[in-house]
Formats: sequence, structure tokens, C-alpha cells
Amino acid sequence: MNTKVNLAGVELKNPVMTASGTFGSGMEYSEFVDLNRLGAVVTKGVANVPWEGNPVPRVAETYGGMLNAIGLQNPGIDTFVKRDLPFLEKYDTKVIVNVCGRTLEDYLDVVERLGDEKVDMLEINISCPNVKEGGIAFGQNEKSVEHITKEIKKKAKQPVIMKLSPNVTDITVMAKAAEAGGADVISLINTLTGMKIDIERQTFALANKTGGMSGPAVKPVALRMVYQAANAVKIPVIGMGGISTAEDAIEFILAGATAVSVGTANFYNPNATVDIINGIEDYMERHGINDIKEIIGKVK
Repeated sequence: MNTKVNLAGVELKNPVMTASGTFGSGMEYSEFVDLNRLGAVVTKGVANVPWEGNPVPRVAETYGGMLNAIGLQNPGIDTFVKRDLPFLEKYDTKVIVNVCGRTLEDYLDVVERLGDEKVDMLEINISCPNVKEGGIAFGQNEKSVEHITKEIKKKAKQPVIMKLSPNVTDITVMAKAAEAGGADVISLINTLTGMKIDIERQTFALANKTGGMSGPAVKPVALRMVYQAANAVKIPVIGMGGISTAEDAIEFILAGATAVSVGTANFYNPNATVDIINGIEDYMERHGINDIKEIIGKVK
């Protein structure tokens, strides 16, 4: 039985990876999860300088999911290269670094710094607010998506994954823009913008007022967008959004995802990724599927 998948020349032993921001760099989870089992570890967003993130409270539970307004808090590229990459090198898994920034220059700075590091792929978080464009996310304008992709591709030594925002009118336009800019892979969806109000305190549950909604409640929206994107472009798609079981992951694969990322589920089941890998193998056995590639995009 072959569970290997290929993302722009990078071979993963199976299609299951972690979603950025839900797994740190794997250190906290390594006590519970055998990182060697994973197709890839996707790190938390890394910026060119340390980011403090948003004021607290910045996480709130909602029906079927959660809201977060962490604000991409991270220790910056220097600490990441010194501390996190050497830790990940010890494991037999692919390493995908998620990159965030407030300006195009911020992104390019990190991409160049990672050029000679032992990193397999870069995932570019274009849901960051573009400070030079009045705070609108890089990923909410197709010209901006194509431009940032093109500029990053000029500097990147590793294959580039563009992580798309679902907070747009037509996801296929953004997917095509990333492909036109030279993206090797696209991943989606990032979180949906949501809000919660604490009626007893009569104020916002999050200090930031709004946050990114993730978890099982977003899955049908994510699945629809992954299906649309996979049928709009020729490059591989990584699907994510509310995946918490093997059944969820298989739905995304049938819809056209070459690989999947597991995020919110890690918070309530640290072993979610490994459970999903085992469940995919069981499914393949049950259905007589010899190679997982047989079912990628099978549902049209």
C-alpha cells in the first residue's frame, strides 16, 4: 500500500501534515506524537523580527470550533533558526516553514534567510494585513497575490506554497493568481473571520474584536473551496479547515487535495494527526486502494 504523495518534487511519506500555528514547531507535541509518522510538520508563522502578537484575551471557544486573534506572535527568524530547526532535523519528516510579514520586504527577508537552511518547503501566509495597502490582507486582491508570489519565487530556493485566505468573493480567482505568479503548490483555507460577544460582560470575547474561526464548523466551506481551487489550477493543493478525522481527510483528498493539514483538532486530541494517518491506511485497505494517488480528485 503506497501512501506517498508528491508536492512539487518533495515526496511525503503520507499526505498528513500539521496546520501552521496549531503545532508550534512540534516541540510541545513531540511528547505525545511520533513526529516521524507525519508527512510533514508545518511550523508556526515566522517573521523577520519577533512579533508580540495581539492583546489578551485572544482565544475563544465557539460552537463547533474556536476563534483566535493571536496576531502571529513568534520569536522571529533568528531564534527559529537557532532553536527550532535543529530540533526538527532530528526527525524523519519533511519541514515546511510558514512565513508571515507586514510588507513584501518582510517576507523576502525570511525567504532569503531560509535559503540555505534544511527546510523542504515554504508556506507563505498571505492572510497577513499589508501595512502599505491600508491593512487589507495580501491574499484579498488577486493582483497582490500574483505579485507577492512572483517576487517570492525570484528569491526562494525551496518550493513555494501560497496559503490562501477564504475571506474573498471567488477562491478560484486567487488560486489562479497564485499559479500565475509561479506558486508550486497552494494551501487552503486559512481561517474565516468571525466574532463572539460575551453577553454577561457585554463586550467582545476577543480583545481584537474579530478573530480567525477554525474547527469542524468551517469544514463544509473549506471542502467546497478546496474542490473549486483544485479544479481551477494544475498545481497541487493542500486542503485544510476543520479536519479532525480520517473521514474528513479522505473527503478533502477525493475533492482534489494532494495532502491535508490538521489544525484545531490538535488542541483537543494531540494524537489527531497519527489517528488520521492510521484511518487513511485502514480506508485504503478496506477499499482495495493500492496507491493513494488513485483517489486524489476522484470526485468530480
